[in-house]
Amino acid sequence: GKRKIHYLFEDGKEMAEEYDVKTGQLVSRKWREKNTLGGSGKWQVEVGEPNSPLLGALESELIKESSSNPVFMRKDTLSSFQWRIRNLPYPKEVYSVSVEKEQRCCVVRTTNKKYYKKFSIPDLDRYQLPLDAAALSFTHANNTLIITYQKPKEILAAEEQLQKELKKIKAANNGDGDCKTQ
Repeated sequence: GKRKIHYLFEDGKEMAEEYDVKTGQLVSRKWREKNTLGGSGKWQVEVGEPNSPLLGALESELIKESSSNPVFMRKDTLSSFQWRIRNLPYPKEVYSVSVEKEQRCCVVRTTNKKYYKKFSIPDLDRYQLPLDAAALSFTHANNTLIITYQKPKEILAAEEQLQKELKKIKAANNGDGDCKTQ
């Protein structure tokens, strides 16, 4: 049900994207750069669920973060960028979401000073588009703060063009799992 596209850039960066086959919606986007020794670095998740540490790893047995800590993740829709912050139990009136134009980021604050988060929108940075406070909105339900930023028409047009290009590409393997053994 997913289509994975892997990009290799001339500067050594890699990007992997996964799209839902039925809707064409972006499910995840990860970036990776070469480390100082020239090997592959760790994947940095831009869109989708953050990577969970492997179960049974030694580090997770020694110190583990609380499961009640807020979890910040991005999950886009076809017409908007969307971020979800789970484990935030306060009522909607406590939250304030604003745009810092000079720092090119969005800021989430609470009036009770229990949560503060700054985050940028890499897609707007790549297209060098300004941030628009009118495009930003938020809601709160089920201990989750949902922040929505409407995509500008330039990004919508570019994504539509990308979808047309991706439909032309043939898959490297169709996932039939046919492994030839000697």
